[in-house]
Amino acid sequence: MIVPPPAVQALAEHAPAYVYDLADLHTHARSVRQAVHGAELYYAVKANPDPEILRVLAPHLDGFEVSSAGELAHVRATVPGARIALGGPGKTAGELTAPVDRLHVESPGELRRLLATGITADILLRLNLDIPIGGAALTMGGGATPFGMDPAGAQECADLLKPQHRVRLRGIHAHLASGLDAADLAGLARAVLDHAGDHDEVNLGGGMNVSYTDPGARFDWTSYGTALRALGRPGRTLRIEPGRALTAYCGWYLTRVIDLKRVHGALFAVVTGGTHHLRTPVAKSHDQPFAVLPTGHGPAITDEPVTIVGQLCTPKDVFARQIPINHLQTGDTIAFALAGAYAWNISHHDFLMHPKPTFHYV
Repeated sequence: MIVPPPAVQALAEHAPAYVYDLADLHTHARSVRQAVHGAELYYAVKANPDPEILRVLAPHLDGFEVSSAGELAHVRATVPGARIALGGPGKTAGELTAPVDRLHVESPGELRRLLATGITADILLRLNLDIPIGGAALTMGGGATPFGMDPAGAQECADLLKPQHRVRLRGIHAHLASGLDAADLAGLARAVLDHAGDHDEVNLGGGMNVSYTDPGARFDWTSYGTALRALGRPGRTLRIEPGRALTAYCGWYLTRVIDLKRVHGALFAVVTGGTHHLRTPVAKSHDQPFAVLPTGHGPAITDEPVTIVGQLCTPKDVFARQIPINHLQTGDTIAFALAGAYAWNISHHDFLMHPKPTFHYV
């Protein structure tokens, strides 16, 4: 059963709204930091770049991973002096020459453009290794994808680097999949390290599973950290870049039931807001977990499956389908959990030009 913290429930009247539980985020980030001691911990800013979230995370991190000049400028302004790694395919000239601690090079062509600038840079080569990946929710490697390079591309980069000294190869990056449990992710790390050779730095990326069907089940950071320490060796830096698994749990999206309607026998609850505020359930094709806060006084239903939809003029504006609910009435607040990552920041905010949600921090 999902129960929003009292401080979140107290903000029900502000729906539609995002509420970020910064105290919970601090506690979670501190426990992750302790669990993976011995490895460097970066945060993948793409998961949620909210400034308050970045500031809470910063003391627990070794750095931030960004994927654009916009994210880079945002982190520089929000957390001055932070160590930053810049990755992502399709880098512009400005991104290739940006002053960062590590640049993740995606292809021989990208490396040629970097070398042509004449600047000094410390780089990791992003590899797309031919490693079997089972159980992943999303794969970025292990086959023909636009991310990273295969062994032939890596060898081409090595040959380009030999005759010069300004661009320094520090190691490899291999973020191959997302949505893995600790045992599978540790096995993937072991396979990556088998390909790492003598490189002094290995960035294993993120990929830690967040379960939207069982919100109470969290990634086993303790066993994963233990596995990483067992895989380490003197003089080698192991780095991880979680995103969703750090911030998803601290976020709540609050909506209000506007209407209960029955269409061809199916019951729908129409709420304020929609997937233009929280795109996650559409992006991942799942039911977003939620709790009902009894704030309503209108017509009610009891003991029926309900599909929760938003205000948009599209049949894809759905948060959850045919979920059994004991009691629901117009005016009730729906508190969607796990809204702290890939939620507001990936949503199509301006579609239909509804009001944007308010943001609150507890």
